[in-house]
Amino acid sequence: MTTGPSGEMIPAARRGRSSAPPALRVAGVVLAFLFAFPGVYLVFRALRDGTGPEGLLWSPRTLGPMWRTLRLAISVSASALVLGTGLAWLAMRTDLPLRRLWRVLLPLPLVYPTFVGAAAFIRTLNPGGLANDVLARIGIASVPELRGFFGAWLVLLLMTYPYVYLPVAARLRQLPGSLEESARLLGDSAFAVFRRICLPHAGTAIGAGTLLVFLYTLSDFGAVQLMRYDTLTRAIATNYLANPPVALALSLMLLVLAAAVVLAERWFSRRLPDGTRSGSQRPLDYHLGRWRPVALAAVAITVFASVGAPFIALVDWAQRGVLRSITGDRALAVDYASIADATFNTVWVSVVAAVVSVAAVLPIAMLVGRHRSRTGSLAHAVVISTFALPGLLIALSMRFWTLRTDLVLELLGDSTVLLIFAYIVRFGSLAMGVSVVAVRSVPDRLHDSARLLGAGPVRRFFSVDLPVMGPALGAGAGLVLLSVMKELPISLLVSPLGFSTLTTRIFGLFEDAFIAEAGLMGVILVVLSFALTWFLVVRRQEHT
Repeated sequence: MTTGPSGEMIPAARRGRSSAPPALRVAGVVLAFLFAFPGVYLVFRALRDGTGPEGLLWSPRTLGPMWRTLRLAISVSASALVLGTGLAWLAMRTDLPLRRLWRVLLPLPLVYPTFVGAAAFIRTLNPGGLANDVLARIGIASVPELRGFFGAWLVLLLMTYPYVYLPVAARLRQLPGSLEESARLLGDSAFAVFRRICLPHAGTAIGAGTLLVFLYTLSDFGAVQLMRYDTLTRAIATNYLANPPVALALSLMLLVLAAAVVLAERWFSRRLPDGTRSGSQRPLDYHLGRWRPVALAAVAITVFASVGAPFIALVDWAQRGVLRSITGDRALAVDYASIADATFNTVWVSVVAAVVSVAAVLPIAMLVGRHRSRTGSLAHAVVISTFALPGLLIALSMRFWTLRTDLVLELLGDSTVLLIFAYIVRFGSLAMGVSVVAVRSVPDRLHDSARLLGAGPVRRFFSVDLPVMGPALGAGAGLVLLSVMKELPISLLVSPLGFSTLTTRIFGLFEDAFIAEAGLMGVILVVLSFALTWFLVVRRQEHT
């Protein structure tokens, strides 16, 4: 706080509103344009090339994939809402046996790309798979083949429910038990307390998590491709080279659909209660009584199906391939040098994309968090909205852009730069929220002291801001890193010739039925992702 000419106290927020340096404002405008470019370019191409809403947009070739996409997204998000919320309540607010262990295991499906989970289920449950061998020993000859809508729904549900579980679990952990004790004293049952107290106060978290699941399902390509279920993303990938007008029309439909879902969620979230702030009183735990075995079985089955079964399948395929290679029965279709190359490419490109993403959103975060600039608010909204832009559309925009002009590659000098740019646009929003919090965590008095000691803006940034913001910025970079490692459509369509990552190699090997090689690379990817998820998600959740 400082005093104005008449002696009144002026909040820091008011001082900062007009103090944003011009260079920072220009940087915010430029960065907002770069983040908005893929979506704007797709709309521009569609309008310029005459793909026409009256023709292709309403033809059976586009409406069919759209309805299938909506059906799948609604089914997965509704199921994830129920499953994620129920698991969060059991793990956080009941006397569930081994609940500390379940709190560690329940978020772990995040380590699997959805196409890895889909491949594991296909190769394990379908005829000739590992599960069939086990079931045959107990007299069950076969099981139905896992394909189409049901297969895509099951895989996406098991891989995405943590997006609901994590925010709801954090909200239930913060909800003070006094509200629920008061309701119990008034004669409400445990179910009534959950319905009247817990659900309304966790409504915002439930809505945000369900939105993430819906958007993830809209944008998923790997699982629906392996399950052979024709959604918008699969239809776009099929047509983007053979029939670009159809791919553009499908892209517009997917873009409009994602934007409509985001706007609807924001409208509804304003009408939900914000909930109470965290209290000092411990949350109230409920006794499951005779339902404890049922609850324990439900949680154990979910963890086994979403975490254990895919990993067992990957390890089984990998060890079979390695043993065959060692015994000379059949050599692996990939050598260890190519595995090391794909691993190295995955790590270095993910690290670069993560660091540059944080550096790219930091000027906008400073405009919003320190200067309360309108330019910053607009740029912030643009960056956040890119989360609703599926990776396939970003990749498609990059492909169409580079196919129309050689100037892009001449300016960049290396198409790997274009790949990193696509990653930043796709996942920069993950670093934005953390960066804004980091900027606001720097006390104004430290800046005032540094200014009085004669430190200029650059020196203040490196000597004051970065040391304070460092841990939070590192967490934001880690989230981007984890997401880039698992990204498939951008890696498939934008990567330079000869540049392979673990996800592209695994997906290609599964498509070509080289299961052992795909399992070996899948184990490497899952272990790397597990280490990141442990440090970035699970450990942080346990300390919230």
